[in-house]
This record gives sequence, C-alpha cells and structure tokens, in this order.
Amino acid sequence: MNRLFALLCSLLAALGLAACDQFNLKELEPGVSTAADVRQRFGPPQMEWHNDDGSVTWEYTRQPMGTECFMMTIGTDDVLRKVEQVLNENNFARIQRGMTGDEVRRILGAPGTRERFDLAKETVWGWRVGKEASGDPVYFLVHFNDDARVARTSRFVEQRG
Repeated sequence: MNRLFALLCSLLAALGLAACDQFNLKELEPGVSTAADVRQRFGPPQMEWHNDDGSVTWEYTRQPMGTECFMMTIGTDDVLRKVEQVLNENNFARIQRGMTGDEVRRILGAPGTRERFDLAKETVWGWRVGKEASGDPVYFLVHFNDDARVARTSRFVEQRG
C-alpha cells in the first residue's frame, strides 16, 4: 500500500500538485538519497541552477496556489545535499533594490504571478506565502522598475470576504 501511495504522490507531484510533498520529503534524506530518488518523488525540476562548486540546485515551485518552493541541491556525486523551502522571511530579506529578475528567482523560485502596471511603470512578481488568521491569502511582492531591477518589495493580503 505504501508503494502505491508513493507512486500516486509521484504522479501528483509531476503534475505540480503539492498534496503529497510532506510524504515525499520524509522519504528523502540528504547525504543518502540520490538525484534519481528526487526525480522519482518530485518529477523533473522546473528549473536547474548550476552552482560554482559543480553541484546543481533543482527548483520545485508550488506556485501559484501553493505556498512553498523547494530548492534541492544535488552534489557532483548525484547525492542529495540539501532540501530548502525558500519562501521564508530570511530569503524575503535578501531581496534588495537593484537585483535582477534572475537573481530574485534564484532565491525565491518562480513567482506565481507577474503583472505589468503601465501607469506605475513597474512589473510586480508575486508569491503566495501563507494565510491570515481569517484564511485570506498573503502574498510577498517584488516590484521591478522599467530597467527590470528591483525597486522595492511589499506584502499584500487578498481580502476574500
């Protein structure tokens, strides 16, 4: 039964559904699990980031409806080195004025939304990052100026009721 559940979770993860992430994460162990194990549990990454030390970091975002983005670093030996949920306060604080979109995505993963506001002359990327006590979704926003550089960050609560 566990094997069937793991197979179902792998299929759902490949489709971008996060229902089985917690189960799949428990099955992965840094220093032991392989790149093949990660692919079996999470499917192909949405992005591959090549690191200076020869390792690669795979991005698994759960945007736009989820609130997580996992970065999984695979060593040159094809062994999982690190799993990090990057949508957190420490990483939000790392986003600085003047950064490029690629620099932001490397830290936070792909945004769930991208909107252009012509009158404000800015493009805003948004990540759904949690919920208020009321259940209303909370978004972390990065505002880019016309030079495609970070101008500022903000938060937004989508009032639903």
